Amino acid sequence: MILLLAMVLGLAAVLLARPPRGAAARLRRTGNAGRTGNPGLLPALLTLRAGIFPLASRRAAKGSRQSAAPMTVVVQQLAALLKGGRTPARLWEEIWLVYGSSGSRTDGLSAGSGAMMGSARAAAAVGTPVSDAIRRSLPSAFPRRNRESRIWAELAACLDVAEASGCPLADVLTRFAAQLEVEDDADAARQTALAGPKATVSLLTWLPLLGLGLGMALGVDPLAILLGTPWGLAALAAGIGLTVAGRLWSARLVAAAAGAGVT
Repeated sequence: MILLLAMVLGLAAVLLARPPRGAAARLRRTGNAGRTGNPGLLPALLTLRAGIFPLASRRAAKGSRQSAAPMTVVVQQLAALLKGGRTPARLWEEIWLVYGSSGSRTDGLSAGSGAMMGSARAAAAVGTPVSDAIRRSLPSAFPRRNRESRIWAELAACLDVAEASGCPLADVLTRFAAQLEVEDDADAARQTALAGPKATVSLLTWLPLLGLGLGMALGVDPLAILLGTPWGLAALAAGIGLTVAGRLWSARLVAAAAGAGVT
């Protein structure tokens, strides 16, 4: 009985001590590069890629929903390269060197984003509209729409707006990156606020098992009562049903709160 109690308490301790999924610290602002006109930006971008993004990739992989923070940095880097005097063809060539040349899944970006960068690079190289290439590649690169695909679609819209209005594309992308930063910060705040409710749900789920273990340690045989009498079986069935219902209800509430800011 003592061994069973120790196993139950150990399992509960592991579950309660584990950080809630998706509550890890998010990739924070790296927008300083977007505010400079230094033409030697590519080495700095490569340094960012080597030093910061592998950590962001590992943390993003822990979440149930793919983080779009790396895409925020991509937009910031595009704006920085434009402010550094890059031409459209050179712009996408250099961003491809930072990301797309090393594989299909790089630095927290999905394989779909790698394909999107390849399409944009090819279109810029031959002088065709990059926004059209992005839109053509979206259905195949992202069969299921998510926030990352939405950012690519909005990036194509930024390219069209800059071309139609004559507004500098670097300024448009800088404002777009600022909007994405606000979204990332709001998502991080939601995940932090939900850490407490998630831990409470885990605690309440394992309390019945802790109660059984405690009863056995005190010399009472709760399993004999639950499994050996009609009233015990009824209580066991009701307890399991209520626990499952409460778990599903709590998970639904947490999911609704987590997605409240996603449009």
